[in-house]
Amino acid sequence: MGQKKKSAIIQLSLAMLIFGSIGVFRKFIPLSSSWLACTRGVIGTLFLLGVVIASGKRIEREAVRKNLLALFVSGAAIGINWILLFEAYRYTTVAAATLCYYMAPVLVILLAPFVLKEKLTVKKSLCAATAVFGMLLVSGIFEGGEATGSNGKGILYGLGAAAFYATVMLTNQFIKEISSYDRTIIQLGTAAVVIVPYALLTNGVQEFTVLTVPQVLLLLAVGVIHTGLTYRLYFGSMAALSGQTIAVYSYIDPAFAVLLSVLVLREETGVSGILGAVLILGATFFSEWESKS
Repeated sequence: MGQKKKSAIIQLSLAMLIFGSIGVFRKFIPLSSSWLACTRGVIGTLFLLGVVIASGKRIEREAVRKNLLALFVSGAAIGINWILLFEAYRYTTVAAATLCYYMAPVLVILLAPFVLKEKLTVKKSLCAATAVFGMLLVSGIFEGGEATGSNGKGILYGLGAAAFYATVMLTNQFIKEISSYDRTIIQLGTAAVVIVPYALLTNGVQEFTVLTVPQVLLLLAVGVIHTGLTYRLYFGSMAALSGQTIAVYSYIDPAFAVLLSVLVLREETGVSGILGAVLILGATFFSEWESKS
């Protein structure tokens, strides 16, 4: 393995570890999900703009113009996806929210025949069915009522986040001839702009006035580290790695999130939850592996 590839794998692994820790940070930031998502988008956009400017490059306006509709749709979907995911973290465990969120690739498998005209193979169908069963195990529906109340609400928010992330994944297939940095800057900026009216109407701005210094630092970390820096690491690794390698290493994210949920937050994950996690991640991993081979 060459030095360039080793460096790229380290960057990608670090990015996935950071992504996997965002649920823990959310637990200690007392902002509404809409303002947290909006702030994340603003800070992440400014960070990536700074990276582009510092590198002596500029946003390619013509490429943005050609892809404007798809960029807007995907950016808006990212914003709604963030809100729903942060709400999922509020109502259920980080592990359960993350695993429900990882149903997004399954939704893409099911929608691809209609949106992208791709064939739904038997293997992909089995992977989708296995992941759905795993999600039911994670929800606690087979353990007598655990899928109701607050936990059930969190599960639904997590699945909603997965649906909007699947929208992003499908829409990105129609975005052509634009750099990954330009695309992400426009998408993050759009996410923030779309969220602002909703956040103002539903929450106002008074909640920012009660944040403590540690909470402000956590908020900045979500914007700078979990968004700006992590996207920088992620995109910086892509040129030297194959799509299949990227797909495989992306599973560091949910695995680390589940680990932090149990070890740091002391959230309970029963036998059915563990089995569900194995089924969801195993099914989506196998599907990615097959699709890339």
